[in-house]
Amino acid sequence: MTTTSTRYWPDLAVGESFNTQSIVISKQDILDFAADFDPQPYHLDAAAADGSIFGGLCASGWQVTALMMRLLTDTFTGAGIDLLGTSAVSSLRWRKPVFARDSLSSVITITGCQPAAEDPRFGYVDCDIDVKNQHGDSVIVLNTSLMIGCGEGALTDG
Repeated sequence: MTTTSTRYWPDLAVGESFNTQSIVISKQDILDFAADFDPQPYHLDAAAADGSIFGGLCASGWQVTALMMRLLTDTFTGAGIDLLGTSAVSSLRWRKPVFARDSLSSVITITGCQPAAEDPRFGYVDCDIDVKNQHGDSVIVLNTSLMIGCGEGALTDG
Protein backbone atom coordinates (compact mmCIF):
# COMPACT_ATOMS: atom_id res chain seq x y z
CA MET A 1 0.00 0.00 0.00
CA THR A 2 1.37 3.41 -1.03
CA THR A 3 0.92 6.30 1.35
CA THR A 4 1.00 9.83 -0.01
CA SER A 5 2.26 12.43 2.44
CA THR A 6 0.15 15.55 2.74
CA ARG A 7 1.26 18.60 0.80
CA TYR A 8 0.41 22.01 2.18
CA TRP A 9 0.37 25.54 0.78
CA PRO A 10 4.10 26.13 1.45
CA ASP A 11 4.90 22.94 -0.51
CA LEU A 12 3.37 24.18 -3.77
CA ALA A 13 5.19 26.29 -6.35
CA VAL A 14 4.32 28.55 -9.26
CA GLY A 15 4.75 26.62 -12.50
CA GLU A 16 3.86 23.25 -10.97
CA SER A 17 1.45 21.39 -13.22
CA PHE A 18 -0.94 18.48 -12.76
CA ASN A 19 -2.59 16.25 -15.37
CA THR A 20 -5.93 14.82 -14.32
CA GLN A 21 -7.42 11.48 -15.17
CA SER A 22 -10.23 11.51 -17.73
CA ILE A 23 -13.97 11.28 -17.32
CA VAL A 24 -16.50 10.29 -19.99
CA ILE A 25 -19.86 11.99 -20.19
CA SER A 26 -22.90 10.00 -21.32
CA LYS A 27 -26.09 11.08 -23.05
CA GLN A 28 -28.03 10.20 -19.91
CA ASP A 29 -25.66 12.34 -17.81
CA ILE A 30 -26.38 15.28 -20.13
CA LEU A 31 -30.14 14.78 -20.02
CA ASP A 32 -30.30 14.29 -16.25
CA PHE A 33 -28.19 17.36 -15.45
CA ALA A 34 -30.12 19.53 -17.91
CA ALA A 35 -33.49 18.41 -16.55
CA ASP A 36 -32.44 19.37 -13.03
CA PHE A 37 -30.28 22.45 -13.57
CA ASP A 38 -30.15 23.85 -17.13
CA PRO A 39 -33.29 22.97 -19.11
CA GLN A 40 -32.26 24.44 -22.46
CA PRO A 41 -33.58 22.66 -25.60
CA TYR A 42 -30.07 21.85 -26.89
CA HIS A 43 -29.38 19.99 -23.60
CA LEU A 44 -32.73 18.13 -23.52
CA ASP A 45 -33.99 17.47 -27.04
CA ALA A 46 -31.83 15.87 -29.75
CA ALA A 47 -33.95 17.25 -32.61
CA ALA A 48 -33.85 20.79 -31.24
CA ALA A 49 -30.13 20.41 -30.54
CA ASP A 50 -29.41 19.27 -34.10
CA GLY A 51 -30.81 22.59 -35.36
CA SER A 52 -28.98 24.69 -32.78
CA ILE A 53 -25.67 26.51 -33.09
CA PHE A 54 -24.10 23.53 -31.30
CA GLY A 55 -25.16 21.01 -33.96
CA GLY A 56 -26.23 18.29 -31.53
CA LEU A 57 -27.22 17.40 -28.00
CA CYS A 58 -24.53 18.89 -25.76
CA ALA A 59 -23.74 19.17 -22.09
CA SER A 60 -24.45 22.29 -20.11
CA GLY A 61 -21.35 24.40 -19.58
CA TRP A 62 -22.17 24.30 -15.88
CA GLN A 63 -22.13 20.51 -15.99
CA VAL A 64 -18.72 20.51 -17.66
CA THR A 65 -17.50 23.00 -15.06
CA ALA A 66 -18.71 20.68 -12.28
CA LEU A 67 -16.92 17.76 -13.96
CA MET A 68 -13.75 19.89 -14.04
CA MET A 69 -14.10 20.40 -10.29
CA ARG A 70 -14.38 16.64 -9.85
CA LEU A 71 -11.21 16.12 -11.88
CA LEU A 72 -9.37 18.82 -9.92
CA THR A 73 -10.50 17.48 -6.54
CA ASP A 74 -9.60 13.88 -7.41
CA THR A 75 -6.18 14.98 -8.69
CA PHE A 76 -5.33 17.11 -5.68
CA THR A 77 -6.60 14.43 -3.29
CA GLY A 78 -4.50 11.83 -5.11
CA ALA A 79 -1.45 14.09 -4.82
CA GLY A 80 -2.09 14.51 -1.09
CA ILE A 81 -2.74 18.26 -1.40
CA ASP A 82 -4.73 19.73 1.50
CA LEU A 83 -7.44 21.34 -0.68
CA LEU A 84 -9.92 23.26 1.49
CA GLY A 85 -12.07 24.84 -1.19
CA THR A 86 -12.34 27.36 -3.97
CA SER A 87 -12.43 31.06 -3.14
CA ALA A 88 -12.92 32.55 -6.60
CA VAL A 89 -13.12 31.95 -10.32
CA SER A 90 -11.66 35.04 -11.94
CA SER A 91 -12.23 33.93 -15.51
CA LEU A 92 -14.17 31.16 -17.22
CA ARG A 93 -14.60 30.55 -20.95
CA TRP A 94 -16.61 27.78 -22.53
CA ARG A 95 -14.81 27.20 -25.82
CA LYS A 96 -16.45 24.18 -27.47
CA PRO A 97 -19.54 22.08 -26.85
CA VAL A 98 -19.20 18.74 -25.08
CA PHE A 99 -21.18 15.83 -26.51
CA ALA A 100 -22.13 12.38 -25.27
CA ARG A 101 -19.16 9.99 -25.17
CA ASP A 102 -16.65 12.84 -25.01
CA SER A 103 -13.75 12.12 -22.69
CA LEU A 104 -12.58 15.11 -20.66
CA SER A 105 -9.30 15.68 -18.86
CA SER A 106 -7.55 18.76 -17.51
CA VAL A 107 -4.17 20.34 -17.11
CA ILE A 108 -3.94 22.40 -13.93
CA THR A 109 -1.04 24.86 -13.68
CA ILE A 110 -0.23 26.89 -10.58
CA THR A 111 0.19 30.54 -11.54
CA GLY A 112 0.35 32.18 -8.13
CA CYS A 113 0.72 31.52 -4.40
CA GLN A 114 -0.32 34.11 -1.82
CA PRO A 115 -0.75 33.84 1.93
CA ALA A 116 -4.25 34.50 3.23
CA ALA A 117 -3.94 37.78 5.14
CA GLU A 118 -7.23 37.10 6.88
CA ASP A 119 -6.40 33.60 8.16
CA PRO A 120 -2.96 32.01 8.66
CA ARG A 121 -4.41 28.49 8.50
CA PHE A 122 -4.49 28.51 4.69
CA GLY A 123 -2.99 30.15 1.63
CA TYR A 124 -4.29 30.87 -1.87
CA VAL A 125 -3.09 29.07 -4.97
CA ASP A 126 -4.13 30.52 -8.32
CA CYS A 127 -4.49 27.96 -11.09
CA ASP A 128 -5.03 28.07 -14.83
CA ILE A 129 -7.10 25.07 -15.89
CA ASP A 130 -7.50 23.83 -19.43
CA VAL A 131 -10.18 21.16 -19.91
CA LYS A 132 -9.74 19.23 -23.15
CA ASN A 133 -11.75 16.61 -24.97
CA GLN A 134 -10.36 13.39 -26.40
CA HIS A 135 -9.27 15.26 -29.55
CA GLY A 136 -7.12 17.69 -27.54
CA ASP A 137 -9.55 20.57 -28.11
CA SER A 138 -9.98 22.99 -25.22
CA VAL A 139 -13.61 22.94 -24.13
CA ILE A 140 -13.19 25.14 -21.03
CA VAL A 141 -10.40 27.39 -19.82
CA LEU A 142 -10.53 29.08 -16.45
CA ASN A 143 -8.52 30.65 -13.68
CA THR A 144 -9.46 29.83 -10.12
CA SER A 145 -8.12 30.59 -6.67
CA LEU A 146 -7.96 27.60 -4.33
CA MET A 147 -7.59 27.57 -0.56
CA ILE A 148 -4.84 25.17 0.53
CA GLY A 149 -4.13 24.30 4.17
CA CYS A 150 -0.88 25.69 5.63
CA GLY A 151 0.16 22.74 7.71
CA GLU A 152 -0.76 19.81 9.87
CA GLY A 153 -3.04 20.93 12.68
CA ALA A 154 -3.56 24.40 11.14
CA LEU A 155 -7.33 24.08 11.03
CA THR A 156 -7.56 23.01 14.68
CA ASP A 157 -5.34 25.78 16.02
CA GLY A 158 -7.01 28.89 17.45
